[in-house]
Amino acid sequence: MLSSIRPKKRVVFFYLLIPIIIYVFSVFIPLLTALYYSFFEWKGGPNKTFNGIQNYITLLKDETFRSAFGHNIYLVIACIIGQIGLAFIFVLMINSKYTKLKGIHRTFGFFPSTISAVSIGFIWTMIYDYRRGLLNWFLELIGKGDSAKVWLNEPKLVMLLIAIPLIWQFIGYYMVIILSAISSIDQEIFEVAELDGANAFQRAIYIVLPLIKNTLLVCVTLCIAGNMKAFDHIYVMTAGGPGNSSMVMALYGYKVSFNQQNMGYGSAISIGIFVLSLIVILGSQKLVGHFTKDKEVA
Repeated sequence: MLSSIRPKKRVVFFYLLIPIIIYVFSVFIPLLTALYYSFFEWKGGPNKTFNGIQNYITLLKDETFRSAFGHNIYLVIACIIGQIGLAFIFVLMINSKYTKLKGIHRTFGFFPSTISAVSIGFIWTMIYDYRRGLLNWFLELIGKGDSAKVWLNEPKLVMLLIAIPLIWQFIGYYMVIILSAISSIDQEIFEVAELDGANAFQRAIYIVLPLIKNTLLVCVTLCIAGNMKAFDHIYVMTAGGPGNSSMVMALYGYKVSFNQQNMGYGSAISIGIFVLSLIVILGSQKLVGHFTKDKEVA
């Protein structure tokens, strides 16, 4: 009976073939095209001049690209701690037996993730605005008006100020992922641990973390991939300024390609972003695997 309703292999093959073709067309072909153009000096017109690996030599010496890579790493670290770390804490709080109206908490926690990144950028730009921003208004309200600043023009603070809306927007996204993983854990494990005297912190570190290790790896990978190509928020809020204080790799590649009309070098920057992202993702996966390995309760 089961064999009679099982689809034929060629049917399964053709169903799988369509998404594979779409994936290859939308991911690998643009990547290979960028790799091809990165070996040319090309201003975007019909004429281009082959220059070998000169674009990559220039990229290795490019101080702006190095600085942009550092800013991306800053965002990655801040968002892993702020997004995934806070999401993990909030999930433990929501999953507690003492928490009421859990569905409302999940809904409102996830809501910012549904808003456009451009809209988020405009919202937080208004919050930081010198004349009409909520931040300076609050400082005036508590008698700290002298501390009011043109916040997004502060080179030493601008990356932190950009990281805050990124963290705020995606905490709920990772809450949903982590919550689904914790919900699949047998509750009897927590009950036995509690009877054995394990407190909430010990249960979180020695039980929850090892059991959701694979989910955390997925969260870290998604977080790194998203922040290594961060663009929308920063383009709206600062456009990389002041100076290059908030320049990130994707924004730098965009400016080189379209503002400076240097498509060849912009393609090399794209390949550089891809390679560096892979390196950072693989390294982070090893670190997460090391710190979430099974441990015995002391």
